[in-house]
Amino acid sequence: MKTTLIPERLISAREKQKLNKTQTAELLGLSPIGYLRYEQGVRAPSAQMLRVIALTLNTSVGFLTGETDLPDPDQILITKEESAGLFELVQMISKDDSQQIARLLEYYSKTINKK
Repeated sequence: MKTTLIPERLISAREKQKLNKTQTAELLGLSPIGYLRYEQGVRAPSAQMLRVIALTLNTSVGFLTGETDLPDPDQILITKEESAGLFELVQMISKDDSQQIARLLEYYSKTINKK
């Protein structure tokens, strides 16, 4: 796994979310200057910060580092505070119950196809 951020990819991901630099810095808990250093390539984020950036900008670490050209996220963050029902559902099925997961996916695909 690459851990070197490509500044142009960071800018692209931020712009895709329609965020300015200050807003992005706030979301990441950084000072505007600290964030700007990432975009300028002057400073490299840690592997942990790369994951936070990817989650915040709805993309993947792979895209930010050039491992893939697909900007789609490869992880999502579900918080109990933001989505209690979904959080509890994921928690319930995360006990490796493959039958329950299969039923859930079948229900989901039927629901999506009705739309």
